[in-house]
Amino acid sequence: MRSESAYRVTLDLQHTISCLEKARMPVISAIQGACIGGGVDMATATDLRYCTKDAFFCIQEINIGMAADVGTLQRIPRLVPEGIVRELAYTGRRFLPEEALKHGLVNQIFDTKEEMMAEVMSVAKEIASKGPLAIAGTKESLNYGRDHTTEEALNHIALWNNAMGIGDEMSAAFKAKAEKKDPEFEDMLPRRKYLDGEIPS
Repeated sequence: MRSESAYRVTLDLQHTISCLEKARMPVISAIQGACIGGGVDMATATDLRYCTKDAFFCIQEINIGMAADVGTLQRIPRLVPEGIVRELAYTGRRFLPEEALKHGLVNQIFDTKEEMMAEVMSVAKEIASKGPLAIAGTKESLNYGRDHTTEEALNHIALWNNAMGIGDEMSAAFKAKAEKKDPEFEDMLPRRKYLDGEIPS
């Protein structure tokens, strides 16, 4: 009974982290200082990762007698070369910013938290200036393509674009370009609970 309960708790924790990956909009990590254990689970589930020069990453679970089980071992191999991943996962050593940048775990390193947050907000605003449906479709397609063949992913994005009716955003973008001004897009409606599941409104 105790094992069954622990299993269910682990699944709940996995779902909590996976929500970041499944969010319709890109999620950005700004990392300062220690990013260990669950912090690595969380960071690897986000779309973009930035850190300060005093940050470090550690798959801490191996140091306390367990295999990481909330997402790190499943996601970090998609970001970092396998040999490096195995070394980090087996040894629990610290992964420093320069190495994390070199191997693709982080996008950029900053001297201070203030510099990092300024850049993160700039990137977030740039993303937010795009059509929300186009951004959501891009994230959906990138995530889908990672786990499927190229042919399957091409079919998926063709279906997605046509099913979602992207014409309004394209028209707004072309009109704004012709008028030499920033485009204005309609916000996506929030998700809401419907019967036993969630659907986009």
